[in-house]
Amino acid sequence: MSANNAFHIAVLAGDGIGPEVMAPAIEVLRKIEQKSDLRFRFTEAPAGANNYLATGKSMPDSTIKLCEEADAILLGACGLPSVRYPDNTEIAPQIELRFIFDLYAGVRPARLIPGVPSPIVGADQRGIDLVVIRESTEGLFASMGKGVVTHEDARETMVITRKTSERLFEFSFRLAERRKARGKPGALTCVDKANVFKAFAFFRSIFDEIEKKHPGVKTDRLYVDACSAMLVKRPWDFDVMVMENMFGDIVSDITASLIGGLGMAPSADIGDKYAVFQPCHGTAPDIMGQGKANPTGMILSAAMMLDWLADKHGVESAAEAGETIERAIDQVYAGGIKPMEFGGSNGTADITKAVLGAL
Repeated sequence: MSANNAFHIAVLAGDGIGPEVMAPAIEVLRKIEQKSDLRFRFTEAPAGANNYLATGKSMPDSTIKLCEEADAILLGACGLPSVRYPDNTEIAPQIELRFIFDLYAGVRPARLIPGVPSPIVGADQRGIDLVVIRESTEGLFASMGKGVVTHEDARETMVITRKTSERLFEFSFRLAERRKARGKPGALTCVDKANVFKAFAFFRSIFDEIEKKHPGVKTDRLYVDACSAMLVKRPWDFDVMVMENMFGDIVSDITASLIGGLGMAPSADIGDKYAVFQPCHGTAPDIMGQGKANPTGMILSAAMMLDWLADKHGVESAAEAGETIERAIDQVYAGGIKPMEFGGSNGTADITKAVLGAL
């Protein structure tokens, strides 16, 4: 689209409950159109396990071309446990897109919404509002599809490069600075295992170099085991954390569990030019088609998309729209909405209706 406030969005609904949570997110964005000067054009395209069953590919070339041409990509959950590649790995276009478009910064916010239960004692008073930044193209995942398996052993190789680490840390420091400007602590913690592995010592040394360019950001360094222990005791002590791919995969699931579960957790995979926005949860085939899925993570991912579009294109109304969606989510949960995910009776339709009403 040519207008500064008009955006073309690629929509890859995915598998399982993916389409069920994508529909509410699109409804919310349509509602935003009615209340702002923003305009959206949505183009749907296939991706995931069902497409693999039909065609032998996780995504057709046309889907990749659409993603390349769009202003942003909305992705539902993809993959099914029962559908596998010949090497027994799951169909995962969400991972493939990270490599195709060099989406090196996986952004996983974890914010405890009023009215949502947390397993952490005191979290309802102290609050949880942190961001895990997971490097998304290297680390142990660089070995995806390349591991060597023999009768005697199996080997995967972790890769950490200076180029990607420098970009990752610059992104992380900038995010901490943006959060500080919005009244958050603006602190950044490097999470690694530098006391054991040379690769992580290298990772940390690059963090130390980039830190010198950002004197306004308070920094810390933690080993991943200590970080995990601290997260489940005092998560409110954290602001922004940056780490290697596999560590980020695990730690971001921990942080999601602190704020009500994966259904509450949005995410983004961001590169220098492209970005994908999707909920942290999986395809949940056990509840597919039953109206039980929690669309909150998908809706909040759409809000993250608006904030990214605002920053990339200088469209302040998009950032305001993202904040409007977050406030609507807060309002409906404070008002008593309780998804089936954590023991409530509200399904997909109830939550969607409540959010649209709050908007």
